[in-house]
Amino acid sequence: MTSYEQALLAVKAIDGKKGLDIQVIEIGDISVLADYMVIATGNSSTHVKALADEVEYQLDKAGISVSHIEGYRSNTWILLDYVDVIVNVFNDEAREFYDLDRMWQDGKSVDISGVLQEN
Repeated sequence: MTSYEQALLAVKAIDGKKGLDIQVIEIGDISVLADYMVIATGNSSTHVKALADEVEYQLDKAGISVSHIEGYRSNTWILLDYVDVIVNVFNDEAREFYDLDRMWQDGKSVDISGVLQEN
């Protein structure tokens, strides 16, 4: 599975659990950290954890193991590192504070509208 497909699988997992403001940024050309950065918001600490758990579950089911997890005990931000894809799940305040969307603005925004479910 390509890193692009991994990122889209993470998006589908987040969207399936009603994650908010999901963004995918292609960063491979501007950073050695990963190929894609997935950013999403949950509306509570429980929701943030549920979103991260669902991403981990769906990617594990596809045979992709998480390399590293940060912030799981936090109520504000969980980072799932899949080497080529980094998934960040925030609550509203943390997303605004860390502003990864702005930090990675030099990356290429990926159109995920075809992947998201209609509400």
